[in-house]
Amino acid sequence: MSAATVTGGALHRHLGSRAAAGRSLLVPYVMAGLPGWAELVGEFAAAGADAVEIGLPFSDPILDGPVICEAAERALAGGTTAATVLAELPGLAAQVPLVVMTYSNIVLHRGAPAFCAALRAAGVSGLIVPDVPFAEAAELGGACGAEGIDHVLLAAPSTPPGRLGEVAQRSRGFVYASAVMGTTGVREHLPATAARLAADLKALTGTPVLLGLGISSPASARAAAAVADGVVVGSALVRDVLEGRGPAEVGRRLAALRTALDEA
Repeated sequence: MSAATVTGGALHRHLGSRAAAGRSLLVPYVMAGLPGWAELVGEFAAAGADAVEIGLPFSDPILDGPVICEAAERALAGGTTAATVLAELPGLAAQVPLVVMTYSNIVLHRGAPAFCAALRAAGVSGLIVPDVPFAEAAELGGACGAEGIDHVLLAAPSTPPGRLGEVAQRSRGFVYASAVMGTTGVREHLPATAARLAADLKALTGTPVLLGLGISSPASARAAAAVADGVVVGSALVRDVLEGRGPAEVGRRLAALRTALDEA
């Protein structure tokens, strides 16, 4: 399946053109509501991010590890909600596309069409909802498409071959390939299953394939870039924020990852 046969929105075109030019893509994650999160979006863009993933805090983030869970708890305790985040997004100095990551309960609270319309109004280009069963993802994908939002789907090392093909063909913006089975977190090494998953997906679609879950160091970023079109980096950056590092310092960590990808 070639990239030309896949239609998508602004995120899809932006990442697709950069990947086609040979750039390894870098998508960092920030938990909305943490201190300095809005400024951090601008720092990430300046440090070489190709898009920024914005996490909406949720009380039961079942697919996230302890770092993201703690971040969500802190954000919720500070009064952050999906509504307050979407209200802030238009005012951000975002020079790259924004992708919202959330859970199905938040989407269903408004209804998928209304939620996707709110994303569009906030200037969001993509949506990740990891706990929506694949059999039910078509309805959400349709709501996204109606508003020009790219619906990013996830694949795991355990995804059956037939389902993998469907994920690869239906995902827009990029395909989120989980480097490991499990929750988000900081890990030292890229497992062999990640390389196999990335290769299988790249054989099925021209949409960029990004590896996430555990990418935390320049070494792991380089290893991922050797087999995929880029990386999603979350827990390592969020941990820095939780430990009190400011946006400029966290941005420097991301810049080091950008350098590693460019040298891969």
